[in-house]
Amino acid sequence: MGEPVALDIADGIAHVTLDQPERGNPFDLDFCTTLSRVATECDENTAVRAVLITARGRYFTVGADLKTMTRDREALPRFIKDATVGLHSAISRFARMRAPMVLAAHALVVGGGVALSAAADFCLAARSARFYAAYTGIGLLCDGGGSTFLPRRVGVRRTAEFLMRNQTWSADEALAHGLVTEVVADEDLTARARDLAVELAAGPTASFGEIKNLLLSTWEQPIEAQMELEARAMARVCRTDDAWTGVTEVAARRTPEFRGH
Repeated sequence: MGEPVALDIADGIAHVTLDQPERGNPFDLDFCTTLSRVATECDENTAVRAVLITARGRYFTVGADLKTMTRDREALPRFIKDATVGLHSAISRFARMRAPMVLAAHALVVGGGVALSAAADFCLAARSARFYAAYTGIGLLCDGGGSTFLPRRVGVRRTAEFLMRNQTWSADEALAHGLVTEVVADEDLTARARDLAVELAAGPTASFGEIKNLLLSTWEQPIEAQMELEARAMARVCRTDDAWTGVTEVAARRTPEFRGH
């Protein structure tokens, strides 16, 4: 059996694939550890200007691996702590890296996969996709940044209802609630997600990274502090070639070509 997560980097796009279709792409210890390693590579590799996350198989992910979790009751808390080390570092790096992340959900997304969908900068869903909370259905609670990113996307009350009532949302419901960016026909999902990743990979990567981090800080900062963070981020970006190219080319009424630095 190969790696649970595959990574291919080409033309500025890191294509991350959940790659255990025969198992439903579960979030087990091996998956979480591998995803962390993949996220670090995407974060550190300067050739990466956009990240595209997809999955193979009948499910995007079935979430937690219940077979592993039920092997040893006494060891379960330790297992949770070990697994979330990798999962949480991966999601943190995806959220804070310069490259924007596009997630394409082609089918059922369960548990931690919903948290990953919420953490993505753009979440595209096939019309037949569904998003299932799952956590409280097995007497547990959200991980993977679900308590951070879900309220940011859908609001605190909607998050509480989704998690505590163990809801399943259709793609259209997820779009209406704000979890999903766009719903597309099943047969068009792959091409649409790829087109969006290509568009983002051609953009000003440093600016994208600063925007991502500003959106993460806006919930904690007073407005004056947030505006100072904006000014400092703008000054940092002004030192990049892309910013100078953008300003001078648009001033000359030409279309700028950004190179990610």
